Formats: sequence, C-alpha cells, structure tokens
Amino acid sequence: MTPVQSYEKNCSQCPIRHRAVCATCEPDELVELDSMKYYRSFEAGQPIMWSGDRMGFVGTVVSGTATIERLMEDGRKQTMGLLLPSDFIGRPGRDTAIYDVTAVTDVTLCCFRREGFEQMVGKTPHLSQRMLEMALDELDAAREWMLLLGRKTAREKIATFLMMLVRRTTIGNETNSDEIKIVLPLTREAMADYLGLTIETVSRQFSVLKKEGLIVLDGKRNLSIPSSEALLLETGSDAT
Repeated sequence: MTPVQSYEKNCSQCPIRHRAVCATCEPDELVELDSMKYYRSFEAGQPIMWSGDRMGFVGTVVSGTATIERLMEDGRKQTMGLLLPSDFIGRPGRDTAIYDVTAVTDVTLCCFRREGFEQMVGKTPHLSQRMLEMALDELDAAREWMLLLGRKTAREKIATFLMMLVRRTTIGNETNSDEIKIVLPLTREAMADYLGLTIETVSRQFSVLKKEGLIVLDGKRNLSIPSSEALLLETGSDAT
C-alpha cells in the first residue's frame, strides 16, 4: 500500500496548494473543504472518467498528468487537452462528464463530493472567485491552443508544448537561463495527436532541437532545457 502523503493530513503541505482551487480560501474554509475531501489514485493508462458518466465528484490534480479526449462516432479520437498538477476536473452544476479523461502517468486527485462542493461555492466568495479565475485562465489557454494548431509551424508547436510543461511542472522555478529538467508525460504518438502532427514529424523536430543544443534528452522521457529563454524564442509567441 502506498504510504499516506503528508499533504493528505495537512493541506498547508500540499505541493499545489497555492495554485489550486483552494488557493484563496481562509483557514475556516479549508477546514470545511477538508471535511468533504478524499484522495483517489489512478495508474497510467487507467480511465478517470468516461463521457456520459455521472459526476459524483469534482477535484484537483495533485500529481501526474491526464488527457482530456473526445471519441467520435466513427472511432476517431482527439486529445482536447492536458490536465497537469493544480488543474481542476469537473464543473459545478454539471452532473455528467462530457469528455473522457485518462491518466497518462500515475495520477493522484484531491476530490470533493460534488453536491457539497457546489453548495460551498454558492456561499463562499473566495472559492467562487477562484473558480472564475481558473475558468478564464482555461479560456485563455484554449485561445492560445487555437493559435498553435492553426498557425504555428511544427518546430514552434514542439517548443510551445515544452515551454508549457516548464511553466506548469517546475514549481517555484522561473523560466530563466538556468537549466531546467522536466519529464515528458506523453509518448511521441500522444504528442503527435495532441499537436496535430505526425509521429515522424515530432521525432524529427526533437532530433533537430537536440542537435542545436536547445534540449538534452536522457532516454525517451527525461529532458533538460539548457536555456529556457533560447527555447522560448522558438515558440513564435511574444507571451512569456
């Protein structure tokens, strides 16, 4: 059995505490959330929810990565997004899932019973404001992703994807010239699906970035970025 993490007993020690939905909650509000929370773990490849499932909970990704997917009637599948640590799963007021969510690495969720969470959102300004902020951040990210899929080159797509991982998975690190190490959560095939590329193009772009010294690969998943500023210049975006 996996040992109980310290943050499962004390929210103040949670690694995503200051980025999660509870980030602006007061101590008494955290106590109320604590009364309705529980943790669930999923192994890599395990479904977290299926489209059409009744949503008995909402929650936050504490660790790991999951994909949001939509399966079309003819069997084609599209990856719609990634869920990384501090991302929120579920929507207050919606009792069924509209996407498939699958763990691509081992995932730990901090879950809240949906009905109790909805009631708390309605009476807690800090929580409802934080939900609004996260929804607007998600909207901005979706617009950026539309630009990536519609206009960016393959090189820019790969660089943008890597910089997104840097911002979201290196807690406490600024994107400066110091070397940053990340673990790629997706296979080359999954990245190709997510970025609208072929697997051959993804592999070729990684090889080019490696040859130019913009990334250093250690196996298939471990990656170092000697200068995030240099890689940022390859994203084709003014955003930092």
